[in-house]
Amino acid sequence: MDGATAVNLVGIQAPQISGGPGGIKAWPLAERSRDSLSDLVQGREVALRFTGPRADRHGRLLAHVYLDDGTWIQGEMLKHGLARVFSFSDNRALSAEMLSLEDAARNQKRGIWSDPFYAIRTPEDVERHIGSFQIVEGRVVNAVRVKRYVYLNFGEDWRTDFTVSVPVKNLRRFDDAGLDLLSLTGRDIRVRGWLKEYSGAMIDATHPKQIQVLGPPPTE
Repeated sequence: MDGATAVNLVGIQAPQISGGPGGIKAWPLAERSRDSLSDLVQGREVALRFTGPRADRHGRLLAHVYLDDGTWIQGEMLKHGLARVFSFSDNRALSAEMLSLEDAARNQKRGIWSDPFYAIRTPEDVERHIGSFQIVEGRVVNAVRVKRYVYLNFGEDWRTDFTVSVPVKNLRRFDDAGLDLLSLTGRDIRVRGWLKEYSGAMIDATHPKQIQVLGPPPTE
């Protein structure tokens, strides 16, 4: 690999640095995250592990990155609270390990998890975050299948309340992971993804690693 090749750390999302076509404002701790990554890899030989598509549409490689001593870069960033898990349906290997590292960092309020900008949102709080990547935690009021979608509704009024939408064509992925979406009524879950406006705030879930079931089933 030549020195000019760009590599995306697949499976994680680090705080956004300012700049770009839209003049994006830097997210909190963006420079700290960037500097920590630089400290880890600068001047080091790395190995790339591909677990899905090898490149994005811009030609950037999509890989898990390892130092010559075996240090896993994605794991280090998550362990120190300098990134969030951000997986894709066609590239979600090692997601369980990454989610575990993220949970530990968040519980100890490391890095980004000490800043309200990255707080886990409630279903009642998501409307003002439309258009951004968020992690939302709450109780599913009902889980229903309507034509080509399964909907996880977090309020009594699906026209205005927060909802998770799962295309029926993707249900096999959830079934294979042992996640029965229609059994989630009354369960507390944590879901991550891009918030959009569609009869209230909505996240489209394409694969099971976007949804974490929290705690045991409720007792009767």
